[in-house]
Amino acid sequence: MQTIYHLNLNAAQLEGAKTVILPGDPARVEKIAQTAPFTNGRLLAQKREYTSWLTYLENTPVVVMSTGIGGPSLGIAVEELAMLGIKTMVRVGTCGAIQAHIHPGEVIITSGAVRLEGTSTHYAPIEYPAVAHHEVVTSLIEGAKQAKVAYHVGITCSSDSFYPGQERYDSYTKYVPKRFQGSTEEWRQLHVLNYEMEAATLLTLCSAMGLRAGCVCGAVVNRTRSEAVAAETLLAGEKNSVQTVVQGVAHLLRAER
Repeated sequence: MQTIYHLNLNAAQLEGAKTVILPGDPARVEKIAQTAPFTNGRLLAQKREYTSWLTYLENTPVVVMSTGIGGPSLGIAVEELAMLGIKTMVRVGTCGAIQAHIHPGEVIITSGAVRLEGTSTHYAPIEYPAVAHHEVVTSLIEGAKQAKVAYHVGITCSSDSFYPGQERYDSYTKYVPKRFQGSTEEWRQLHVLNYEMEAATLLTLCSAMGLRAGCVCGAVVNRTRSEAVAAETLLAGEKNSVQTVVQGVAHLLRAER
């Protein structure tokens, strides 16, 4: 059986799984795969930024796999997971909130994303929307309720860069090109909730391929008040986003039975 190149996986290893949870950080994969109600998680493969585990909701297999940072590596993951039979892809991660009413530790469920990145333009013109699948959004909302986590639903801005594209001035040069100067306030006025780096790629590619996708991120900082990420808010954002995605995917799978 053919092994897919970048992921170092073949279809038999997935045992018919149709759903994947996609954190960026390889260190979060095992934690997600072993979070209740998931059981019997085990390592499948490790190659480059892609660490994959198989876990189970009762008897239903679910893949958990890291994508690394940014659109290009996530785009490879989407392509190769689709080749292996995955039909639903749910990103989980962390983000910076840009609306004053969002508190660190709360989660943001993306309904759509600003395509401030390049990978998605290789799949669809920029006029094509990056929209989450309604069934995934609904299930993530239910997941947040089940986990008793405060949540917000709305538009995310996905940037190809962590520093200038998100209008951060604490970079090496401290310089932000003119096209991004004032951009955060513009997104804020347009009711964008947060910055991160992968949602637009995931949503565009999956929609273009006829797959379902969604995204939930834990806010680890509110940039209207501070640029510094505190250790306790990082932990809270990670924990709450993981609980939300696990409960949300469980809800989605049970609803399909």
